Amino acid sequence: MEPGRPGRLSYRALPTPGRQRTPVEDKALAKRASIDEQLAEIRRGAEEILVESELRDKLERAEAAGRPLRIKAGFDPTAPDLHLGHTVLLQKLKAFQDFGHRVFFLIGDFTGMIGDPSGKSATRPALTPEEVAANAETYAEQIFRVLDRERTEVVFNSEWMNGMSAADLIRLASHYTVARMLERDDFHNRYTEGRAIAVHEFLYPLVQGYDSVVLEADVELGGTDQKFNLLVGRELQRHYAQEPQVILTMPILEGTDGVQKMSKSLDNYIGVQDPAKEIFGKAMSISDELMWRYFELLSDRPIADVEALKQQVAEGRNPRDVKVELARELVARFAGPDQVDAAQQAFESQFQKHQVPEDVPEVTLAADEAEGLPLPAALKGAELVASTSEANRMLKQNAVRVDGAKEADRERRLAAGGSYLLQVGKRRFARVTVTEV
Repeated sequence: MEPGRPGRLSYRALPTPGRQRTPVEDKALAKRASIDEQLAEIRRGAEEILVESELRDKLERAEAAGRPLRIKAGFDPTAPDLHLGHTVLLQKLKAFQDFGHRVFFLIGDFTGMIGDPSGKSATRPALTPEEVAANAETYAEQIFRVLDRERTEVVFNSEWMNGMSAADLIRLASHYTVARMLERDDFHNRYTEGRAIAVHEFLYPLVQGYDSVVLEADVELGGTDQKFNLLVGRELQRHYAQEPQVILTMPILEGTDGVQKMSKSLDNYIGVQDPAKEIFGKAMSISDELMWRYFELLSDRPIADVEALKQQVAEGRNPRDVKVELARELVARFAGPDQVDAAQQAFESQFQKHQVPEDVPEVTLAADEAEGLPLPAALKGAELVASTSEANRMLKQNAVRVDGAKEADRERRLAAGGSYLLQVGKRRFARVTVTEV
């Protein structure tokens, strides 16, 4: 393994197209579960399994041979931090892992430099090798908050793609037609609307599919937006005389607002590396209806237990108490079991007793005018909002407090020499001291 990349395999250690599996892979499955039990858990929350009959056949043959299936999911290191939306696939990988199957967490450091065009209405800017490497470094530690470190193989597709010659890439491209590429919705829409499609964008699904060939994947997981790319993998495996992989797509997780997909840019996310009290508070902020979606896609609780909780709520149990159980589980997983009680106490103190948290950040800002510092500028300067436009929007929504009192005046100025407790929403606080110009 190469220093600085946990779990990285050398290129020579990776399987190549057509290579037979080694005896070390033919170990007995770890968790004794029937095929029906495995399928029930694998189906949990899944959008689509293509083809489920093939998956059952693979599971039966694997059990008979005492050989684990090879399960693959790829992640492009386009940003340094993961959020719970990313962990939906990790949870499904863990389900396979718990049944003793072999999990490959593929970091697309090569494909990250192409830029995934899935769902994009314009050519996506490619990341530099330095950006990709920096982001990839942060992934390995974060994923092991869900996956078993000892039973996860972290691989990088640059290992085989960097060694591919131009002739090899041309031969790979010959296995797929432009007409088939244009069947993909985003490519088709851009083509018919006269918007540009760069040639290198066609390489992305080909490279992702070739990753499945190299890893001899039995099953590949992806989001619903990845279905076309996963199907390319099936087709390429046929070209390389491999049994085509089963593809399993998972839905895109809604953010804490319950409307948009979870996204850092929309500020509706729960970060894998968020502080424990942030994870707890954000989990408690989701709607009662969305709570069940999070239980289905993120919880380790058996689905029968989740159904029992639903029945308890239907019979009168307060859904807030059930949501506390979800919040505690998420804190334990991502921040650590020793952080759970303190996170719950901090939440109850702040939101049930309306107390200001003890560790409010203190910020000093200079008034840019003699009349004082405009409140929108203060909110942005204290990093309570990402921009002054967001500050104005929060003010309009009555989501801002100054010294505990709601404030909606976008013309409000904070006088120099004063100290003000600013609050945006329920969780963001800062104490701002304003100095003279």
